[in-house]
Amino acid sequence: MINAKGISTRSKCILLSSIFILSFAGCQQAEKDQTKAQNNMTNIIHKNPETLFDPTPFAFSHSTSAPENGRYVFISGQSGGQDLKHSLSKDFRTQVQFALSNLETVLKAYHLKPDDVMKITILIVDHNEEKLAIWTEEMHKVWKNNKFPASTLIPVPRLALDDMLVEVDAIAFMQ
Repeated sequence: MINAKGISTRSKCILLSSIFILSFAGCQQAEKDQTKAQNNMTNIIHKNPETLFDPTPFAFSHSTSAPENGRYVFISGQSGGQDLKHSLSKDFRTQVQFALSNLETVLKAYHLKPDDVMKITILIVDHNEEKLAIWTEEMHKVWKNNKFPASTLIPVPRLALDDMLVEVDAIAFMQ
């Protein structure tokens, strides 16, 4: 049956159905894009060649790389300072926990997570094996999936402020 405008009822139904399907598909893609943006799931690749020792127990990867489409986020050194007054505990573990928490706070400002970090540099005052063990334990708490960023630990005699015992900077990647 042809209506007054020359389009059959069947054609109208097919046309409306097609518009609905395309709209639905477009909504699904928009939802996927929004979810991806919210989760910011980057595809960082972690490489630990089998011909080198396994660095996972020590909370780092030998290398990381990222896909081409995205941007890097460079995060300044985060200390173990607490609150807006930057109070520093005398306890090394407490400072490590706050340094990592402060790092996570900066990451969240970009809608990123620790898994988006490709490289970290850790500065530890008067570094020793006990401090390394504490650092490693706290890293495992933050990177629960054991996909650690590439890492460099540098022992130093002191940091910017008296009583600072640790500082962590990072490079993250976002798509």
